[in-house]
Amino acid sequence: MSATITPTDRDDVQPVANETLDRFLTGTVTVIPVLCLGVVGWQLWAEVLGWSDLIVFAIMYVVTGLGVTVGFHRLFTHRSFKTGKTVRAILAILGSAAIEGPVISWVADHRKHHAFSDKEGDPHSPHVDRGSGVTGALKGLLHAHVGWLFIHTQRGLKTRYAPDLLADPVVRKISDTFVVWVIAGLAAPFVLGWLIGGTVADGLTGLLWGGAVRMLVLHHATYSINSLCHFFGRRRFKTGDESRNLFWLSFFTFGEAWHNNHHAFPTSARHGMRAWQFDPSAWVIWALEKTGLAWDVVKISPERQAAKLAA
Repeated sequence: MSATITPTDRDDVQPVANETLDRFLTGTVTVIPVLCLGVVGWQLWAEVLGWSDLIVFAIMYVVTGLGVTVGFHRLFTHRSFKTGKTVRAILAILGSAAIEGPVISWVADHRKHHAFSDKEGDPHSPHVDRGSGVTGALKGLLHAHVGWLFIHTQRGLKTRYAPDLLADPVVRKISDTFVVWVIAGLAAPFVLGWLIGGTVADGLTGLLWGGAVRMLVLHHATYSINSLCHFFGRRRFKTGDESRNLFWLSFFTFGEAWHNNHHAFPTSARHGMRAWQFDPSAWVIWALEKTGLAWDVVKISPERQAAKLAA
């Protein structure tokens, strides 16, 4: 009889030193923004929501969101373009301030997702071992959206899936000091609210909107790529998985919801392959290239796209 293989025996799963603590912290980051909706509701009811709150929310949502999409995803995970140490550091810090986990862990999990997309080994597929029918579909969507964050049996092993980042002293330092950037990501909206509104109270409501509410919206927009974009939408290109393009979600994810396009051409700097496909992350990379701050930008020719079109 063969021995049972546990997650810690496998060569592609990242071991967790303290699973209980990890789940507690994940739960805290997940639940607190939801609880803060009560304060938001009171603000709206009491008519104390100020323009400064919305400005702070917009600034923090854009800069941290692009830190994830342009930095964590297109630069560090897929190497869609190259850039210098300063820009790499800025993008790694902004992505870390989104509070979706340290950059190297994020990259390892995402590269493993591509290696086993919608198959056994995918950290967050809605289609693996979730049963059939409506109940199975709902279980799969819940797992892919947020449930996988509390499970460590399929997380990407850093030494296998992100050795290049472990060898990068700048990125590794930022990953190791993740807590610092979490604090900075919460201090920044307080300072912005104080500067824009002029009072400490404005700073506190800035923290609410640019911290908690921003986290809630950005996190669930990101999670929706894992869940909704592997379940709903159109499949323009032939891929060996269930990745799909979801038009409306692209507005909240800076172009990441052209997910079938992305799975067809993972290294492409542009996910919106057509002119009308909203993809501001690609616009940022284009601007970096035009100013000489990015180079070797990966572009997919019309011929390559045509060769992979779904029937």
